[in-house]
Amino acid sequence: MTPNPVIAREGRIAYQGEPGANSHMAAAEAYPEMDALPCRTFEDALAAIASGEAALGMIPIENSANGRVTDIHHLMPNAGLHIVGEFFMPIHHQLVGVRGATLGTLKSVQSHVQALGQCRKLIRSLKLEAVVGADTAGSAREIAEAGDPTRAALSSRLAAEIYDLDVLAEDVEDEANNTTRFVVLAPEAQPAPRGGDLTVTTFVFRVRNIPAALYKALGGFATNGVNMTKLESYQLDGAFTATQFYADVEGHPDDPALARALEELAFFSTELKILGVYPAHEFRIAKRAAE
Repeated sequence: MTPNPVIAREGRIAYQGEPGANSHMAAAEAYPEMDALPCRTFEDALAAIASGEAALGMIPIENSANGRVTDIHHLMPNAGLHIVGEFFMPIHHQLVGVRGATLGTLKSVQSHVQALGQCRKLIRSLKLEAVVGADTAGSAREIAEAGDPTRAALSSRLAAEIYDLDVLAEDVEDEANNTTRFVVLAPEAQPAPRGGDLTVTTFVFRVRNIPAALYKALGGFATNGVNMTKLESYQLDGAFTATQFYADVEGHPDDPALARALEELAFFSTELKILGVYPAHEFRIAKRAAE
């Protein structure tokens, strides 16, 4: 897959995880001309972009089999960054262990919580204890350092090569079409021009505290024929009364239909923030054409 037509960059692209992580692979595939910068946490990755240490960031936001990536929806709206592109990458998990390990010697498997959730069938069939690790590649490294044939990891093939591990079972994800969507973040907005190929607009909003506010706020998208491809809610600051919504829609804010829908949304909202206006990735375009 080719990356979005985001302006080519020199310098570094930040990702969360260690070398060999799926985010590392996505960054290298989408922007091979850039140096990948591993970051321990998502907060560290966003801070690296905001400070200028990295020119871009490759951040996973959702997976087709396991839903949204925890924390990202909370972190992005307050990071002061802008979505300038998206990237879809098929995810293949390998069950890896130290030299000499076999499926029969294994008692546990370690990986990122998302990877564990995407490989439940294998974990159940082998009756393994699932151990949550910081990320897939970091788990592979820890397994290699431990040298214990009873411990395995779920990681990419690249991580297995980096940490000299055997692949004990290939492509063990539950779903054959297991795909992760990444967003490309930058410190400055680079809105896609109106009138080009399919455009995605991402925004967050909070509705007013009035009856049927959400229903009324979203009505403008239906009446104006705007396709909303994603809508998620999450609580703010641990309060059940403070709900923020995250949404993706197809279209450009300067398109008359989307402009009217956003105007109606703003009327019923206490806050509306556009996080990015960017070209759709070819994966989205192909999927849309097939529907």
